[in-house]
Amino acid sequence: MSLIDKIKGPVENEMAEFEAYFSRTLQSDIPLLKIILNYILRRKGKQMRPMLVLLTAKLNGTISEAAYVAATFIELLHTASLVHDDVVDDAHERRGSLSVNALWNSKIAVLVGDYMLSKGMLISVEKNRFDMLEIVSEAVKSMSEGELLQLQKARKQSITEEDYFRIIKSKTAALISACTACGARAVTDNAETIMLMKEFGENIGIAFQIRDDLLDYESTGLTGKIAGNDIKERKITLPLIHALKQASFFQKKHVLSIVKSRKKTKAEINEVIDFVVDNGGMVYAETRMNQYRDKALAILDSYPDSPVKESLKEFVHYTTERKK
Repeated sequence: MSLIDKIKGPVENEMAEFEAYFSRTLQSDIPLLKIILNYILRRKGKQMRPMLVLLTAKLNGTISEAAYVAATFIELLHTASLVHDDVVDDAHERRGSLSVNALWNSKIAVLVGDYMLSKGMLISVEKNRFDMLEIVSEAVKSMSEGELLQLQKARKQSITEEDYFRIIKSKTAALISACTACGARAVTDNAETIMLMKEFGENIGIAFQIRDDLLDYESTGLTGKIAGNDIKERKITLPLIHALKQASFFQKKHVLSIVKSRKKTKAEINEVIDFVVDNGGMVYAETRMNQYRDKALAILDSYPDSPVKESLKEFVHYTTERKK
């Protein structure tokens, strides 16, 4: 049994119910759309976001249809954002399979992403869950702003640590915090509880993204992406930002010239990785990641012990310890 399956344990039955609910939502009588939606459904990932919605809901109350609406809405938004990201990045693979834009084309992929997003909005309106629509709409707005801010900063290669945290809060943490806020909102209207769960999700999201950025500097051979891929793509993340702060003017200038270059040799990528390690970038980023992990765990400590609480604690640890 994988760790994710173990974490799903307390909501295993509810996850099966969610999958059926999600599949029913993605029905269309347009032949092309039907084929593409079936393709997307067959390529489902770990489904961590709906799992987080259901675990958070169960931590705070009794799961009902509202929780399945929330989980479905979140998964539709997440899947739509992945389809759109593949178009923006001109990526031809997703989870080891061909992306929608690679199999069909970018125009179709954008329209399919729009369709999924609108389906999520419709289901929340049909079920009178305007509260969830507000939470998720705020997340979509934040994700779009974060993506645009990252593109703006990437052009100038001038990203600061403050910029970095603003971007990852907007891009990654916004969706995770929407999961936990919607999960809580599905079972309670207590504003303090919903805000606490939103904060819980934001801390997980920030820790998750820092771990993702650390993985790019770890040559374990187990990561889903190639070591140094962020460097190859001229992305400046927390380990590099901190290392550059410690460097001399000439060192900084040299390393940035490598990062800015559109074509880099393997030796140059390894040079940047060694620079980050030698200047404490990895240690610093890991310390910051663990601070957010501990904030999330402290929120869970305010709840009585239960299998759901234990699963959420394991999920928080998984976020910061995963190898891919």
